[in-house]
Amino acid sequence: MLRIDNERAVVVVDDEGEEREIPFSSPEAFAIVSKLWLRVGWDTKYVYSFAWMGRPIIQLPEDMMRIQEVIYQVKPTVVIETGVAHGGSLIFYASLLSAMGGGRVVGIDIEIRAHNRAAIEAHEMFPHITLIEGSSIDQGIVDQAAALIGPDDRVLVMLDSNHTRDHVRAELERYAPLVTKDSYIVAADGIMQDLSDAPRGSEDWTWNNPAEAAQEFVATHSEFVLEEPPWPFNEGVVKDRVTYWPSAFIRRIAP
Repeated sequence: MLRIDNERAVVVVDDEGEEREIPFSSPEAFAIVSKLWLRVGWDTKYVYSFAWMGRPIIQLPEDMMRIQEVIYQVKPTVVIETGVAHGGSLIFYASLLSAMGGGRVVGIDIEIRAHNRAAIEAHEMFPHITLIEGSSIDQGIVDQAAALIGPDDRVLVMLDSNHTRDHVRAELERYAPLVTKDSYIVAADGIMQDLSDAPRGSEDWTWNNPAEAAQEFVATHSEFVLEEPPWPFNEGVVKDRVTYWPSAFIRRIAP
């Protein structure tokens, strides 16, 4: 149990019957309140309220800001994303690459609904986007994506389709070889592990989630590490991301 005391600017935590006061100004208080905020945001579908350049983007804004930092650091020329939905994140990545001088975004989904495809194809960022319809773990689909990569391209991969452990693990096996050294393959939505008792949650999410897949993958692939990207700027006391993507960033450290 916890209580927020605004007058005294503390978070009061009940540790096994003993109360402990944590100042608002501490990283610990920020982490506690942020975890609650993430849970409340999930329950209220907060992430279903944003758009990027006119297209719905079902992502936590904090995650979009952090992946923007990573993309600017890595400067990929190709971003592959599994999971298209309304196309907002494809538009987001395409706009970043366009602002950085150009590049291609490849969006893969088992079903790209006709109205979403039409809206994406009509968008001003579409010249930077290629859509591929089919299962992201079908080798023929992977081969189509790989054929769009040139020998000098720098590749970053986002996994945001089917979020079961086995599916994400299969995606990691198929797309990790496309990732260039010092770039990342990112397994989104590991927050599922903390939402097994939430509305729209499931009991098996405690183990059946992308974070579990990421951890299993790096345990058997020494050329990759599970590693938090560095923040390019931080004058505050908070050191950890507020995120739907815990244990998500897998960096390639060897060819």
